[in-house]
Amino acid sequence: MAINTFTQDQAQWSQNGSLALSWEVDLFGRVSRAVEAARADAQAVEAARDAVRVTVAAETTRAYLDACSYAHALGVAQDSWRVSTDSLRLVTAREKAGSVGKFDVERAAAAAASARAAIPALEAQHQVALFELAALLGATPADIPPAARQCMTPPAPVAALPVGDGASLLRRRPDLRQAERQLAADTARIGVATAALYPKISLGGSGNVFRNDSVRGNDSLSFSVGPLLSWSFPNISIARARIRQAEAQGDASLAAFDGTVIMALKQVEQALTNVGREQERLAALDEAEVRSARAFDFASQRYRAGSVSLLDVLVAQSALLAARTAQATALQRLSTARVDLFKALGGGWQSANASAPITGVR
Repeated sequence: MAINTFTQDQAQWSQNGSLALSWEVDLFGRVSRAVEAARADAQAVEAARDAVRVTVAAETTRAYLDACSYAHALGVAQDSWRVSTDSLRLVTAREKAGSVGKFDVERAAAAAASARAAIPALEAQHQVALFELAALLGATPADIPPAARQCMTPPAPVAALPVGDGASLLRRRPDLRQAERQLAADTARIGVATAALYPKISLGGSGNVFRNDSVRGNDSLSFSVGPLLSWSFPNISIARARIRQAEAQGDASLAAFDGTVIMALKQVEQALTNVGREQERLAALDEAEVRSARAFDFASQRYRAGSVSLLDVLVAQSALLAARTAQATALQRLSTARVDLFKALGGGWQSANASAPITGVR
């Protein structure tokens, strides 16, 4: 619309306006398919956004669980150092009493030093995990949540993850929804390219308005409309080349979608297997830690009674420390496997988008 306005003697004004409209007759589906492609592109971008959300949530959870796991492992290492120090203190007292030799004292001191050497590395890993968590939360290292600093054991899930069936996985995983929507958009663009083989017909109209306040009566306002009909004929060779290009892009999107589905199923199966096996391993290591603790207690009591040598005590102590370290490591591995399973399943079980069915490709 073009409007020109001017004033004369600050009392009269004149206004002239012209309006032109054009509407394409969608006989061959070009406009509807273009709208469909644009809508699918927007949905693909939304799915990509959801994928970022799932990744951020998973990695933030991983950092928190790592901080808890390293805190747990650090506590185990500190307990091991205390056990080794108690053994060294006992052996030193017996050496002063003349019941053992210097050799036993040195072996006990070496065990205590080895236990102490594990502490600094775990302290560093714990701090690194806390800093990673702060970065993912958008906070500075000084603003680490107190709950993360005080966590000493990785929390277990409050409920089982709803794995569901393959259709649920397709609806839930953002990368699958993104690949499917991209395929739908590229399929719709084939229709847009095909419609370019046919003439483009447009209907339109034009109007003019005249008004002048100095003129009164029926002639003060005039309006006219003129119909327009326009045709445009395509270049067939160019149109066919664009159809082949759109079809090739559609084939590529279909292959990418199939690959994404296969990758998703593989990741879910691997994550489920890892979680199941890590749970079994942790249960076995829990039992090993309990039995190693009992064996060490028996060896310590018999050593005080003089029925076993210090070597037996050190062997039992080494087995206990190894079992505790393995148990702490398995707990961290299980926590990581659970986060991997969360990512593989796509997360977002309470998301409205995840509950909506995937639109079929037409």
